[in-house]
Amino acid sequence: MEPRNEQAAGEVLHQRGWRKAFTVQEMLDAWARLVGEVEDGYSGLVDEYTNDLYSRNWLHEAWPILTECTIVLRTPQVKALDDRFRAATVFDDGMALAQFHRISGFDPVDMWWWRRHPRLLVGDLGRSLRSAGATA
Repeated sequence: MEPRNEQAAGEVLHQRGWRKAFTVQEMLDAWARLVGEVEDGYSGLVDEYTNDLYSRNWLHEAWPILTECTIVLRTPQVKALDDRFRAATVFDDGMALAQFHRISGFDPVDMWWWRRHPRLLVGDLGRSLRSAGATA
């Protein structure tokens, strides 16, 4: 697929089923918000958490259709957020989260964020994940 600017990438993903033509900045902000909440202790519902994880899916899907310039500019931001997310989460191969959301279709290497759960198990999410066997 030919390289596209950030707005065009949002349009392409909207045509593929995303609810609107998000911008890269919107989804970077959403991913950053989630990472910060996970670091502090995500206390929302498990459905809210899985919905929030889709911000990282959007970025993953956008990367192949963005221009090289955008990729070079934005990759350090994504990598820094990814590193923070990894530090604030525990790998369990998606065992706990899969009790609440279908993750079997997500590539285990490319979509690694689905195979981790927050290290700090608090609030509704913490209770749900603990009931599914999650430990910190």
